[in-house]
Amino acid sequence: MGKVRAVSPFLPDRTGAIVSQLIGLFPTPVMRVPGLLEPETVAALAAEAQDATSLTNAYSDLLSHTPVAGTEANSLHARLGALVLPKVAEFGEVLFGEALNWQIKEIWVNVLEPGGHQAIHTHANSFISGVVYLTPAHPSANIVFHKSIGGTGFLFGNSNPNARINAFNGGKWAMPETHAGDLVMFPSYLLHEVPANRGERRISIAFNAIPDRLDNFGYAIRFA
Repeated sequence: MGKVRAVSPFLPDRTGAIVSQLIGLFPTPVMRVPGLLEPETVAALAAEAQDATSLTNAYSDLLSHTPVAGTEANSLHARLGALVLPKVAEFGEVLFGEALNWQIKEIWVNVLEPGGHQAIHTHANSFISGVVYLTPAHPSANIVFHKSIGGTGFLFGNSNPNARINAFNGGKWAMPETHAGDLVMFPSYLLHEVPANRGERRISIAFNAIPDRLDNFGYAIRFA
């Protein structure tokens, strides 16, 4: 019986059986940077952020935000922007294949109380979105990514107790456990949500980033 393994196709294994090659075609990258922030930095930023929110989320009264602003708006934004920007550039090179000059377009604080949630959404007018955790996130409130709606799915599905969910047939994927100081980045078009928080207050800072330009065979677009 054939086997499936990430090796060159059509090469027999030691038993003489043909080994099939499974290729992850056009994968969507999500970058996680564990412990980007030192504990002292996390504590200082969390203390500054926890009472800063003034806007209630449109879909959950138990989620609040600061107004969306640039990194120059205050010291909290400026300090965090400087810390994440090198990693943004690293992730941008994965997305576009070139080392570009990136900037944090906008940044804001999220405070998610027990029972609060964030509805499914994407981030418009940006290319990289990220979240920095200032408190541990309860597993119930880890960010969940969803497969894009339409265009890539079969008209029939196979969701039943006997079906084994994997990266190729699943419709959503939950981020593994995150800790205070962790950074998670993803393409801004990727659908995501935060389910109802069954743990303690969860404080995070989200941001969107853009490069200075994109050049497609001489047709360049610059962003400012």
